[in-house]
Formats: sequence, C-alpha cells, structure tokens
Amino acid sequence: MTNEELWQSVLARIQLNTSRNNFSAWFINTNIFSRTDKEVVVSVPNKIAKEWIQNKYHKDLLKALHELNFSVKDIKYQIVPASQIAQKEESQEEEYSNISANQLRFEQFNIDRETNLNPRYSFDNFIVGSFNDLTYAAAQAICKNPGTAYNPFFIYGGVGLGKTHLLQALGNKVSKDHANKKVKYLPSEILTSEIVNAITNNTIEDLKSQYKKYDVLIIDDIQFISGKTKTQEEFFNIFNFLYQKNKQIILSSDRPPKAIAALEERLRSRFEGGMIADIGMPDFETRVAILKKKAGERSVDLPPDVFEYIASNIQKNIRELEGALNKLIAHTKLTNQKIDIESAKNLLKNIISPNIKKKNPQKIIQIVADFYNLKEKDLFVNCRKKEIVKPRQVAMYLLRKELKNSFPYISKLFGGKDHTTAIYACKKIDLELKKGDSLSEEIEAIKQMICSC
Repeated sequence: MTNEELWQSVLARIQLNTSRNNFSAWFINTNIFSRTDKEVVVSVPNKIAKEWIQNKYHKDLLKALHELNFSVKDIKYQIVPASQIAQKEESQEEEYSNISANQLRFEQFNIDRETNLNPRYSFDNFIVGSFNDLTYAAAQAICKNPGTAYNPFFIYGGVGLGKTHLLQALGNKVSKDHANKKVKYLPSEILTSEIVNAITNNTIEDLKSQYKKYDVLIIDDIQFISGKTKTQEEFFNIFNFLYQKNKQIILSSDRPPKAIAALEERLRSRFEGGMIADIGMPDFETRVAILKKKAGERSVDLPPDVFEYIASNIQKNIRELEGALNKLIAHTKLTNQKIDIESAKNLLKNIISPNIKKKNPQKIIQIVADFYNLKEKDLFVNCRKKEIVKPRQVAMYLLRKELKNSFPYISKLFGGKDHTTAIYACKKIDLELKKGDSLSEEIEAIKQMICSC
C-alpha cells in the first residue's frame, strides 16, 4: 500500500467521527511525508494545524494507522508548506499513475485557496425537501443579488443536516455568476485562530483590512465564538463595516441567535436583523435520495436494500449517512468486492447499533452544559444566578421528559433535599414553553444534539 493509499484509508476512518468543518479545516494539505516500519511522519501545512492535530487527533490517527499497519508505533508531525507539498506531489505523479482513476479520493481537499470553497459542493448535488426548501429558496435569491436580499442570512439546524453544503454551494454559485465579487468561506474556528494570532502578533488592523475586502463573507458554525470576548469584539467591527457597505454576510449555527449563550447582545441583534432560516431533519425518502446521489457521484452502484438499510437506521444526521456510505465505498474500492445487504450490515455494525445512541443522564447533563457554555459542575452548584438556574432547570426537564426519571431521582442527582425541586423546575419550563418564546427552539436544538451525539 502506497503512502497516499494508506493516508486516504486513515482519513476515511477519521472522517466518520469528525465534523465536516473540522475535517476540512485541519486535514487539508496533510499527507504521509515519510514512513519507516515503526514510525510515520505526517506533513502539515503550518504550526496551528500541527498543534491542533497533535493535541486533538493524535490518538485517533495512531489507532487508525495501527489497524491498517500493525507495525506502526508512533506518529511525528512535520510542517511542510503547501508549495513543497505541491512539488512533492508532482514528483510522485508518475509513481501513482497506475492507480485506477476510480480510486476513492477525498474531493474535499480540492479547495479553492482564494475563496476557501470546495467546488464539489453545488446546488446541483444538494437534495431539496420539505425540511430545507425555504432555506434553499432564500439561498438562491441571495445568489442573484448578494448584499441586497436577506442580509445577513442566518441558517441554523442540527449537526450534519447540510448547512455546510448549502453555504458552500451558495458561495460557489456567487463566485461563478459574479466574477467581480470577492467571496470568502471560513469555519468559525479559523476565524478565531486568525484573530488570536493577529492580536498576538499585533497585526489585528491588517487582518480587519483583509476581511473588509470581501463582498461575501461566509462563517460556518458561528456559535463557537460564544464566550470568546475579543473574537466577538473584532468580528462585530468587521460585521458592521461589511453590512454598511451592502456586502453579503452569511452565517450558520446549530441553534438560533437567541439560543447562543455568552453572545454579546449587540452581535445577537445584528444576527437577527436579516433572515433567519432553519434546516430540519430529512424524511426517509429524502435520506435514500441523498445516498443514491452521493453514490452516483462516486460511480458506485449499490443494491436498493443497502440504501434503505442505511436510511432506516441513520435518521437524524446526513453526515453520518455519508460516512456510512463512504465506508462501504472504500471497502468495495480497496477489495474489489461487491456490497450486499449482509456485508453492509457487517461493515457498518460499529456505526449502526441500537446500543450506541442510548440516552443516559450523563449525556444529557453534558450536552446541556455545553449548549449553555458552562462546565458540568456548574449545574450542580447551589447558585441562584439566572445563567445557572435556567440550564439546570432545562437539564431536569429533559431528564424527566426524555428518560422518564422520577422526580426524587432528579432532585437527588442535583443535590436537592426533596422531589419538589425537580417538580418546580419541570413546571417552570413547561410554563415557559407555552409562552412560545425562544426556549422551545433551544430545547429542540438540545434534543437534536442528544440524538446525534
């Protein structure tokens, strides 16, 4: 197995358990630079990528490499600029010329360096259904008149429902139809990293000047700037400048603006000033259509019952649908064996399992804390601050509604003296939900996170 084939197989495993944004942000321009019997050297494009991958993904990468090559005992990371990677790829072109043109490849690496957009994402391969038709129509309108229709445009929905695809399709369409428009797509993690580096290097004004040149700025997963005071401050200045110049701003999040904890009120107000559109969960027929479309793009033909098996068992996350499909495609490409329903069940047994997604109190408490930008221990502190009390009551409410836990159990879990604490919390949340405010959107978003976790 060549270095390239080995690395593609490793990334196939990493992709299954990584968000599309993180996968695209940190694994672009990475590869196996060299290897010996026991050690692999992975090339990364810069210091930030090296530190992030080393701290967050080292164990997963080592495990994947060991599964494919039992002799590998360690991974080292070497910074190799993109220009050197390109030269190395050219020198290896002849070596890999015998690899089939149909070899499974990760097209997400084919990133436009100017826009940071992936050309594989387009409206042509975006499946439209009742769960996303309004959001899709708004995106089409923006493409015709960027900066005038629905500005800012804020898309929200659960993890893996196609937000990133729609954002990038929109950006690619604008770039194609408006050649004079300067478009930039960024995951919020990159935005934050760039701002932190600019502050450290005292180049923040240069960075802001660079951002102000864009005609269309697309920020994915904006909820991750929650609690980052300096990032919010600098982004507010960039946002205001672009908005006043009628430049299009497009944002995505896993929750509506009102539900983003630790977000400055002035930013929340700006986000709510344009159009807010949500993406729901696709129905069974749409999930099957998505799988068939993705398989067709890879020129792979699978039996109908395989598509239906995946669609029946993965219901709430399009990314997981694609991850399961990728595993089957990788297997058939690498082994030249056809997939039937039995082999599909065997290959996907670690992905599709009724026990994997079993709900439990710990999971609910963890997700509620993360959602409200708190630590888990904060929910158990005897504190009457609103920013603590509300998340605690939401957690109690979900334990009751989702797990049917008893009131005495819930109260005891949170240190209450008797069951009245949990009863009051659940009644309070029920009352707030009847008022029809943003709390219902927050709880629905948390439920989606619980189901997809």
